[in-house]
Amino acid sequence: MPKNKGKGGKNRKRGKNEADDEKRELVFKEDGQEYAQVLRMLGNGRCEAMCIDGTKRLCHIRGKMHKKVWIAAGDIILDDKADVILKYMPDEARLLKAYGELPENTRLNEGIAN
Repeated sequence: MPKNKGKGGKNRKRGKNEADDEKRELVFKEDGQEYAQVLRMLGNGRCEAMCIDGTKRLCHIRGKMHKKVWIAAGDIILDDKADVILKYMPDEARLLKAYGELPENTRLNEGIAN
């Protein structure tokens, strides 16, 4: 009979529910970065996003976020030359809209952008 060499099962691989979204600092865009709203997920770590400058881009979810931060249609993201580098929580997206960073016609709690 073989010895158990693993370190646990499915629940260990899933990990703990680490609540790192507890009041983090709001990140604004810098040079070469743009706010965008996800139109649809394409699979293979890619999504189609409508940037605030009016361009529809095929964005790639960077490896640090892949399978750790779940992105869905309608989410507000920060992208750097079509690489998703940050997903904004709903309250952060509302703050960005209140600060005037996002245009007024952006719908935050619906599936797709205007």
